[in-house]
Amino acid sequence: MSPTLLWFRSDLRIHDNTALITAARRGPIIAVFLRSLPQWQAHGHGANKLDFWHRGVAALGEALAGLNTPLLHRDITTFDEAPEVLLALARETGAAALHFNREYPLDEVRRDARVIEAFTAAGLTATGHHDAVAFAPGELLTGKGDYYGIFTPFAKAWHRQLTAERLTLRDTPAPQPRQAIAPDPLPASPELTDTPVDGRQWPAGEGPAADRLERFLRFRGRHYADQRDFPAIRGTSELSPYLALGMISHRQCLQAVLAENDGALAGGDAGLTAWVNELVWREFYQHVVVGFPRVCRHRAFQAHTEALPWRDDDAGFRAWCEGRTGYPIVDAAMRQLVATGWMHNRLRMVTAMFLTKHLLIDWRRGETFFLRHLVDGEFAANNGGWQWAASTGTDAAPYFRIFNPTTQSQRFDPDGRFLAEWLPELAALPAKARHAPGRDLLDRLDYPAPIVAHKAARTRALDAFKALPPDR
Repeated sequence: MSPTLLWFRSDLRIHDNTALITAARRGPIIAVFLRSLPQWQAHGHGANKLDFWHRGVAALGEALAGLNTPLLHRDITTFDEAPEVLLALARETGAAALHFNREYPLDEVRRDARVIEAFTAAGLTATGHHDAVAFAPGELLTGKGDYYGIFTPFAKAWHRQLTAERLTLRDTPAPQPRQAIAPDPLPASPELTDTPVDGRQWPAGEGPAADRLERFLRFRGRHYADQRDFPAIRGTSELSPYLALGMISHRQCLQAVLAENDGALAGGDAGLTAWVNELVWREFYQHVVVGFPRVCRHRAFQAHTEALPWRDDDAGFRAWCEGRTGYPIVDAAMRQLVATGWMHNRLRMVTAMFLTKHLLIDWRRGETFFLRHLVDGEFAANNGGWQWAASTGTDAAPYFRIFNPTTQSQRFDPDGRFLAEWLPELAALPAKARHAPGRDLLDRLDYPAPIVAHKAARTRALDAFKALPPDR
């Protein structure tokens, strides 16, 4: 039987992989990975994500070798080259079919449609599989047949319609006979504009992903609801980079919760069900980019908010990027991001709301900065989170919800431990003084005064939103 090409993208695993097990049923597999570095960089992905991606492909190649499945590598400049390169590979290897797992942002959807069209025209088959989410976009719709634009009814529909079949783990194929085609050597690590963070903090591959899931559920999962908002506590799963590149699947995560929570996803332990809710949020944003493709075009989900008079404040933006705003919790979080490629989820909300509400700077600038630094940078989740904070998106926080950074700091880092870790210039201060050092302290510290007053900034943001034309 002719071999089947299996195109890996953001699904870098051999376990519980829909496209892999489907292709394996046909016979021998030849795996391929197209590295689209210029395209990914044009999409805003930075060194941390790209380095993690590269290391994940290396780990994938080793796993596939255990199945006697060769992994071929090709470099392309843009997605437009994918159909031609994949067809050439099919001709070289004698493959009659191509399988892949779907991705949902607009450019990726268009790329895949062109690949399917090219294979069909050549008399070959190309099949995309829905693997990254429990429900394919379009399966969960409102009573009017529209995509959901609010999370809560989406989540209710998700839980109501979820079946055991949707969470069934895919088998891992048995090793196949050795093939004449040898795997390509892994290309050299890409030359990146920025230097990535130390990769030891984020070991790539299925093994590290599975280990993190096990440790999270064993030691922290049941405390997740109580601890997830405190950045000085290691209370989150830290699985987002692995989910973003498919080194672990949503089914593996949910099955692990079911085993730990007496077969329940929506009841039982509050910590575990709160974490499931975060996985559903991730899926919700994947549906949004398909149902409302304007968000893939740098547009606000809520069209009327395009009229917001965002401020052209380069100095303020630079202070935010560098962690020099004079608000310790904002500055500590931004320094954590730049140093580690990751930021605690509560602080993603705090820093995004500070940029968009306190400084009234366009959310798109912050979205771009985050994606350039995040090792877990995923377009749908990053865009959705930024628009939520800016009150321009789905389920947007009401425009009048403007986090007070100092209050957030006092509530979620009461002892100032996180502040002391990332702002050493404040570490010698008494814990309570770290949240908002007074003028008397600032005079002898290498730390700036607040670049904007909370009360005045809040009023300015409220006035800007109140002046918008009504949503139609």
